[in-house]
Amino acid sequence: MDWQQTSEDTVPSAPVTEADARSLLGRPPATGAWRDGDRPGAREFVGIGAFRTENGAELPFVRLAYESWGELNDARDNAVLVLHALTGDSHVRGPAGPGHPTAGWWEDIVGPGCPIDTDRWFVLAPNMLGGCQGSTGPASIGPTGREWGARFPYLTIRDQVAAQQRLTDELGIERWAGIVGGSMGGMHALEWAISSPDRVARLGVLSSPPFNTADQIALNSVQLEAIQIDPHFAGGDYYDSGDGNGPHRGLALARRMALLNYRSPAELNMRFSRSWQSGVSPLGDDGRFAVESYLDFHGNKFTRRFDANSYIRLVEAMDSHDVGRGRGGIEDALARVTATTLVLGIDTDRLFPIDGQHRIARGIPNTLDGNEAVVLTSDFGHDGFLIETDLVGHHLRRLLES
Repeated sequence: MDWQQTSEDTVPSAPVTEADARSLLGRPPATGAWRDGDRPGAREFVGIGAFRTENGAELPFVRLAYESWGELNDARDNAVLVLHALTGDSHVRGPAGPGHPTAGWWEDIVGPGCPIDTDRWFVLAPNMLGGCQGSTGPASIGPTGREWGARFPYLTIRDQVAAQQRLTDELGIERWAGIVGGSMGGMHALEWAISSPDRVARLGVLSSPPFNTADQIALNSVQLEAIQIDPHFAGGDYYDSGDGNGPHRGLALARRMALLNYRSPAELNMRFSRSWQSGVSPLGDDGRFAVESYLDFHGNKFTRRFDANSYIRLVEAMDSHDVGRGRGGIEDALARVTATTLVLGIDTDRLFPIDGQHRIARGIPNTLDGNEAVVLTSDFGHDGFLIETDLVGHHLRRLLES
């Protein structure tokens, strides 16, 4: 397996080989963002005009990048929206190559004959507002003629969904046959169904909570601090820095922290045990445990496809997530959903534990499985919704056939 061209979110953990290590030789760029002038790959772009955030900040122009598969029928009623997680993007399927640093993150779920069958459904996946893979975000050029950087405004999940709704309007899609998202994408999907219930026929919420808890906010806060204390972060103005002079150490450390929440103790213990990375002992002889090298490798790899400022803004948006805010509480908000809904969680998820998915299922009036979420048994923790594609695919077929 070519680890350099495969997202670490979508595969089981494994020891780092010499070939893996060689793939990251050379200094990382100041940002791993897609920039204007880069090869577009399979991306398409739509401008949605000026945008005002919940907090009143003004973006004079917003562009969203997206990819699509299948054909929109004449009635325009076969469209399915797939929403990505924090570190994902619009590249749901397709190879790595110019414009796409990694292969598609849900190849076994979206495609001809797949659970989300592109022979039947027109599937669209946008890069979220504030992202760094083609949509307007901190690495985009702002009104001053320079990158927005840390000046890019604070965003909420509701802001990002509002931008997706504007994209939907531009594309002339009045109602989605289905909206499916996992993790942060599940937050977006849930917000869609609450804020615009008449535009969502079917809803898939995978490994997502009804709100971000204090525990989750705490875990996020140390990741953001890791980025901001990197001397090369330079207050967010690092885009003109040469290779190796951007905030790659802080961003890699934040990613390492996150990976510990994305995977389960059982998987890490099973895959690595107390094995050494090499013949040099980690017990006082400057060697390393294999699990340390695994985290270090994937942290460093991440800096080549993501942007530090974007990571900060997207994590802050996750922390804003609370479907009950201003709506009379969580249960009142969930009661607004009219879509036929699949709620799914992973039994080993320590980022968004299963009790959150059960609460969502209890609150939504029309779910496939009553008051309980579907619970998948998996060693992979939170990332199980990306890795356990046979199990997840079975339930997505149930949803789309409902």
